[in-house]
Amino acid sequence: MLKSGIKRVVRSGVVGFFRNAFVSVSTMLVMMITLFVIGVLLFMNAALTSTLEQVREKVDINAYFLTSAPEKQILELKSSIEQMPEVERVEYISREKALERFKARHKNDQLTLQALEELDENPLGASLAIQAKDPSQYAVIAKFLEDKTAVGEGEQQLIENINYSQNKVVIERLSNLTKAIEKAGVIFTIFLTVASIMIVFNTIRLAIYTNKDEIEVMQLVGASNWFINGPYIIEGMLYGLVAGLVTLFIFYPLSIYMSSSTEVLFGAFNSFTFYINNFGMLFKYLVGSGVGLGAVSSYLAVRRYLGV
Repeated sequence: MLKSGIKRVVRSGVVGFFRNAFVSVSTMLVMMITLFVIGVLLFMNAALTSTLEQVREKVDINAYFLTSAPEKQILELKSSIEQMPEVERVEYISREKALERFKARHKNDQLTLQALEELDENPLGASLAIQAKDPSQYAVIAKFLEDKTAVGEGEQQLIENINYSQNKVVIERLSNLTKAIEKAGVIFTIFLTVASIMIVFNTIRLAIYTNKDEIEVMQLVGASNWFINGPYIIEGMLYGLVAGLVTLFIFYPLSIYMSSSTEVLFGAFNSFTFYINNFGMLFKYLVGSGVGLGAVSSYLAVRRYLGV
């Protein structure tokens, strides 16, 4: 009996979906716009996240040591820094490696290279390049480096300079940009969700009004609430299902077309690669959101206008 009732409700919902063809197409087009914008937000969020990750890899703070600083103590300090929960990784640059990099950067400046060769010893000290897990955590790392227990033992000083103050503005801007993008994405998604619910809500309300005589007859003969409102919920879910699938399909050629442009704008990010690698996630968000929004808005409509 239950199985038969479910089949009847589903069949009625499908019939209503096709019977109101013009309204269905109009509703799905609007839902597709909403889901398309949500999809664009997903792509943009992934692209910006990829770009921010690339920037994060380039932004760090460096601790430059005195030439007299013993390598053993520098490595001990490196080990202490690596144990900090805020630290992603630490790179040790020896005096010899620093000299090699200096020569490579000035390979076309013969005057500087000649002056360097005239020196009796390597004038460059070792350094540590420290990258935090989050840009907002660089201040904690810098404080640790500036602490007397971190820069040396007793009266012996190890660190000559820390470039946190030079990079502070870039680090703060990166941190603020990350937070702003996350907040804007959440706010915009909420706005679109509410808009989508209202669109399907009004569509189902129109369908209820069109079939009000039929609904009154079903109520008079004692039809259950589920039998009356179920078809409208199924109808709303079908709106979202079709709109989600079509939107997902639209992103396939679009991601191919935009792949080269996204690589130019966002570096390592490729829209088509993202589409293929995250197809399951896109399906879940677009189709799932469409079906969910259709079901919720339809349920609210039947509750509001049928009182069941």
